[in-house]
Amino acid sequence: MAAKFGAPPEGERIRSMVEERLKQAMADNGAKVTVEWRGEQKHLSVISMPVDLLYFNPDTHRIRAQLTLDPVQNRVLEEQPWSEAAQDYLALLLSRNPSNPSQTDPDFTALQDELDDFGQKEPGIISPDGILVDGNTRCAALRKIGVKDIRVGVLPADTSRGDINSVELALQLRKDKRREYSYINRLIAIEEELSSGRRVEDVARDFNIKTTTLRQDRWVFQLVNEAIDRSKDAVSGAGLRLVDFEDHQEKLRELHRDYSKLAKTDPDAAEQLKESRLAMVVLNYPKTSVRLAEADFHTRFLDERLPDDLRPATQESTAVSIPGLPGVAVSDATAAVKTTRALTDNLLRAKAATLAGDKLTPVEVTQAAAMIKSARSTFDIAVKMAGLNAQLQKRRIAVPERLTDAADYVNQCTSEFAEAKAKRALDEDAFDDALLTLRASLARLAKQAGRTFSSPGDGVEWLLNATRES
Repeated sequence: MAAKFGAPPEGERIRSMVEERLKQAMADNGAKVTVEWRGEQKHLSVISMPVDLLYFNPDTHRIRAQLTLDPVQNRVLEEQPWSEAAQDYLALLLSRNPSNPSQTDPDFTALQDELDDFGQKEPGIISPDGILVDGNTRCAALRKIGVKDIRVGVLPADTSRGDINSVELALQLRKDKRREYSYINRLIAIEEELSSGRRVEDVARDFNIKTTTLRQDRWVFQLVNEAIDRSKDAVSGAGLRLVDFEDHQEKLRELHRDYSKLAKTDPDAAEQLKESRLAMVVLNYPKTSVRLAEADFHTRFLDERLPDDLRPATQESTAVSIPGLPGVAVSDATAAVKTTRALTDNLLRAKAATLAGDKLTPVEVTQAAAMIKSARSTFDIAVKMAGLNAQLQKRRIAVPERLTDAADYVNQCTSEFAEAKAKRALDEDAFDDALLTLRASLARLAKQAGRTFSSPGDGVEWLLNATRES
């Protein structure tokens, strides 16, 4: 839900300036911009306002995940959102790369170049007291390149914080949107809309996605938040951040698909698959490698290769009583699941420690980095072995599939043969040559099969007999 930040200190002064400029714009029958306003289309007059007089929106979804990167500045933002320090913090975050906030976002640099070369094409949107509803990033870019004014449409005088949030989302989700929210910020926006009491179907429609995709994204968001909780150090509080998962959208969505499918028949195997793949996401493997981690990845390819510093303590399944059913207990998780999860927990905490900065001692950070490096080396071997196994399985499946495809072609040939013959369109010489080519191919296949099967079945026996020279 939108925080109650109150009105900005220069709000009344800005209102007066806005009213004067709106009167002039309406008298001149000036430009307008259309927004979704309380369920209907509303045409807003466009005016020019000084960029330095407007306020960045503390509630903007564009940088929601990045707000907690600096706890000190975030506290200032929460307590004094309209202060110069808080506004400078927002301006900085608006220019940062969502997945790596230490770097300038290439899209922001491109926006600066575009504004510098061609000027502002689309107007932003502000509240009557000068809060930027749409155009936060544009305003930040205009300030950077030294442009003094920004063109903006103005929302009605009775605009509320809820209206600001709704208009921002509606503009972002339009098909002609200029720049999408980052993946994690989009997940946050979806969750906030649902937590306000809106129906899943309505939110999915607004975000232009299917309800199945929305539920998938909610599962991913829950997984990410759980991973963050699991990564936290009990003493220092150091843990992973939402932004650390920005670049893993496709891996996490694919994980959900495979997990959900397997969970229907084998929940424990699904948990093992989830834990192994989450560990590989932490180690920043590409999607093609992550998908090699099946349910047996840990036990089959990884466990025996783990060095002592990575090997979790022996895990055992324990009984858990069910409230309200005296004497009834069930196992909490299999030993295999708990062992796989314990390794992932270790890697989550180690990854968080490498990003902890001054929350941990240099020695602790170095030790964590060494663990991540050791894990990557061990996983590299396991991934290679899993890849070789996947290729072998693919070849095993490919051989009979090739023959099945060939049979389909022969069946199709039979139908077309009859049709060509009826129309007197059959090229008999070409047909005869093709049969000789087929015979030669079958002879080569029979030669390989004869070397392979000591006790051939009916099919192989037929092949050997059919290609045996008279």
